[in-house]
Amino acid sequence: MGSIILPITLMTAGAAAILNLWLALRTGAVRTKAKVSIGDGGNEMLIRRMRAHANFVEYAPFIIILIGLLEFSTGTSLWLWVASALFLVARIAHPLGMDGLPAGRMIGTLLTFVLLLGLGGYAVTLPFLPHGATGTPAVSAMPAG
Repeated sequence: MGSIILPITLMTAGAAAILNLWLALRTGAVRTKAKVSIGDGGNEMLIRRMRAHANFVEYAPFIIILIGLLEFSTGTSLWLWVASALFLVARIAHPLGMDGLPAGRMIGTLLTFVLLLGLGGYAVTLPFLPHGATGTPAVSAMPAG
């Protein structure tokens, strides 16, 4: 069995897919209970669940793409594993907060924004850092020799 390329990205994308399904099922459960097949029917809980799901879809792709590109560019690292774990915690806390968990929404939003700024800022500056300051890439696009 060969080594896995971009293990952080693979795990994060897989976990995000499962979270997306969880959010869809939660929304569907409220839809079924409220007997609302299209739209929100004015049901506050359905609106909250729909927005939590939409919020996930709005932010998750950016974080996953940034994690993937940074891992590809700089290699697998502990700090990127931590960023991934924080992203997953944030994306669980936010919808629970939308359901009423105290501070869940705020924690989820704040963590997501900090990650977007940190990962995005690093990605923007990475091409301008001195060669060798970024670590060893996980893979090389250039042939050896």
